[in-house]
Amino acid sequence: MELTDTDRLRRAAYERIDGDESMAEEERGHARRMVESDEAEALAYLVDPFELVEQVPGVELAQASWSSEHIDYDPHAAEWSGAFGDLDDDLEEDD
Repeated sequence: MELTDTDRLRRAAYERIDGDESMAEEERGHARRMVESDEAEALAYLVDPFELVEQVPGVELAQASWSSEHIDYDPHAAEWSGAFGDLDDDLEEDD
């Protein structure tokens, strides 16, 4: 996944946190600090892994975790086109 607008992602996470009436004020402050420091935390407040798979037959999610890593993505570099093919070429063929 590529984040294209981290400010927009964070704003959406803040809105979700601020709108969560079940969250205590101290927890809300902690959540906002975590979102500020890590985009994966922002995503975790917006995407519920249980909701992603609840309608999938034969699947019951027991546990989920998030992690992220900042990388320099170069779509033309060999390491990005090897395992999955050249994604840019696939897109150009569909156009």
